[in-house]
Amino acid sequence: MSYATLDVFRRGPVGWLVFNRPDRRNAMNNAMRDELRAAWTELAGDPGVRVIVNAGRGRDFQTGADVVELATDGQGMERYRASMEAFDLGFTAWHLGIDKPVIAAVNGVCAGGGLHFVADADIVLAASDAAFTDPHVSVGQVSAVETIALIRKMPAEAVFRMALVGRHERMPATRAWELGMVSEVVEPPDQLHAAAQQLAEKIARNSPAALRATKRALWGALEQGLTDACKAGAAELVGLWGHPDQTEGPAAFAAKREPRWKED
Repeated sequence: MSYATLDVFRRGPVGWLVFNRPDRRNAMNNAMRDELRAAWTELAGDPGVRVIVNAGRGRDFQTGADVVELATDGQGMERYRASMEAFDLGFTAWHLGIDKPVIAAVNGVCAGGGLHFVADADIVLAASDAAFTDPHVSVGQVSAVETIALIRKMPAEAVFRMALVGRHERMPATRAWELGMVSEVVEPPDQLHAAAQQLAEKIARNSPAALRATKRALWGALEQGLTDACKAGAAELVGLWGHPDQTEGPAAFAAKREPRWKED
């Protein structure tokens, strides 16, 4: 499928979903919002894709809603009222319940709604020149879903500060790493995509079925209390027993060879 606002392609076992509106700093207009649902679904359904990398073309990663479109299209945020009230967003992997591992590779500015893609990724890499900011309150909007999601990953006060200060402050990549928003800062910045591909290929060497079950168990733990989360995790664990990868993994280890995992 071809896209007007995204680049979607595969490099080996790694699927790439790249925001491609560099002239608009990869701001999410209505077309991109619609295309994101289709792009995530395409990559999730490709049996050759074991890991997905989400990145941005040009100098910035993602700068949230296209404010110029909101100001000039005669609809503004009302365009999104029904989907938001139904909580049917559909523009991140978490929104869509995709259980393949997702890496966000953040370059330049990640602002506002762009934080959805950081909060909803499994692993986040940031170029050393990356910066994070949440300008919602600076343009008369409420900061809510993406910052609520970020509180699962980092100290609440840091999220409050970003949400309440708005566009008047940016968090540099090194501070985001200190706070646990990102797991690695890549230097030099132009090596970000190579680092993301390398990490994705490491992950892709593992059992696809085990990866998906592990992701479901860990994300499920964020939704539940400790006992319920552990019970659900145990169900994922037992649910994989009898899968061919359960036999192949030990056999490959014993034979000192790379495992031949079952493709889904």
